[in-house]
Amino acid sequence: MSKLSFDQLLDAGVHFGHLKRKWNPSMAPYIFEEKKGIHIIDLNKTIVCLDQASAAMKQIAKSGKKILFVATKKQAKDIVAEKIKNVNMPFVTERWSGGMLTNFQTTRKSIRKMTTIDKMKSDGTWDTLNKREKLFKTRQREKLEKTFGSISDMTRQPAAIFIVDILKEHIALAEARRLNIPTFAMVDTNSNPKLVDFPIPSNDDATKSISMIMDEVCSAIQEGLEERKFLKDNPEKAKAKEEAPKTEAKEEAPKTEAKEEAPKTEAKEEAPKTEAKEEAPKAEAKEEAPKAEAKEEAPKAEAKKAATKKPAAKKTAAKKPAAKKTAKADTEKAK
Repeated sequence: MSKLSFDQLLDAGVHFGHLKRKWNPSMAPYIFEEKKGIHIIDLNKTIVCLDQASAAMKQIAKSGKKILFVATKKQAKDIVAEKIKNVNMPFVTERWSGGMLTNFQTTRKSIRKMTTIDKMKSDGTWDTLNKREKLFKTRQREKLEKTFGSISDMTRQPAAIFIVDILKEHIALAEARRLNIPTFAMVDTNSNPKLVDFPIPSNDDATKSISMIMDEVCSAIQEGLEERKFLKDNPEKAKAKEEAPKTEAKEEAPKTEAKEEAPKTEAKEEAPKTEAKEEAPKAEAKEEAPKAEAKEEAPKAEAKKAATKKPAAKKTAAKKPAAKKTAKADTEKAK
């Protein structure tokens, strides 16, 4: 669970959203109510989403991967830079140069230029340059430091990206989505949370709100880094932790087998009972069979008797022509 309480978030103004006419309909599940034309964010859902995001970021930090933080707003840039330096993660607070992720090779070239200028100062080649060249190199170094100084240690693409205000940093979000990089973001009522993998519904304009959310996120990352360090220093304990769930699974396996065998034995005991039940109706069927045969033979016998009586009717039919002949003889005699 999150260390932050409902009252702390309320005091920091995390619940204040934008005006009703500026809202995004996709934020409807995270809005509690509308008050004086301003949407109020549901802080209970903020706590749940913050817990999920913190747990995911802790696992990323524990695996030794980098999370890139992006916040170029005036209210957020100083807070993010100050908090993230303690965690030793890359961040962008001045300007997001297009293609920083999608064209990462070019970004690395710019960082290498900065490192070569630093080497020139340490090697002694800096003293061989004239005044104009030195001025040009120093200006170039300052410009690169401003844009890429905070990501100079990032030798590969980050494992995840955290954004403050996805409307302001829409280019960074689009690049992360294109590269299938997991995204975390503070989402206000005027933003679309469906574009982010782990949205945190909160006020992304107030400095108190941003600092409170960043404190929670940084503490989760710090915990992940400490666990990683502990497992590195104590490899035996790490192995024991990994083996513990395996041993539990092995212990549970015979129990499940015993449970499976129990119904089998019950089924075997029930089998003869069912056989006896099946044999009983068979015997009854056998007893009823001769009765049915007797009933079937009875109408057959009656049919045979009727068949024998039919020839007598034929004989009477044969006698009828004789009667006709006598009638004709009587008429002739009368004539």
